Amino acid sequence: MSTSTHADATEPPEQPPAGPLFVPVRPGPAGCSARVFRTPPGARTAVGFTSEARLRNTLGRDQAWIRLSEPALRALVGPLGVAVLTVDPQFSAPTATRSGRVERRTGVPAGTGTAAVTTRLDLLIG
Repeated sequence: MSTSTHADATEPPEQPPAGPLFVPVRPGPAGCSARVFRTPPGARTAVGFTSEARLRNTLGRDQAWIRLSEPALRALVGPLGVAVLTVDPQFSAPTATRSGRVERRTGVPAGTGTAAVTTRLDLLIG
């Protein structure tokens, strides 16, 4: 009997860990916490960037961040039910303010704020 390998029957290779990431955080009463976002389909996701420049270009120069490894970030958000990790998202949707007005983030090209072309929506999970 001969064995054959079908290219479409194999699974894609597992991605290696991204290494230390720049993780956006927000201040809180007990220190800072990792920001959790939503993807366009609505899944909650943790976000990490491979460089400070990428984080600043996407979320603005005033965004606070910490360095975490991919496993540490996953361990941090896992108990919150967040299983998705997005590394280096390129676009950010505008942030809706409490008044319902939309605020455009610094460094985000105009016209990229729709869910159809973003890699995530900037909706903060409290």
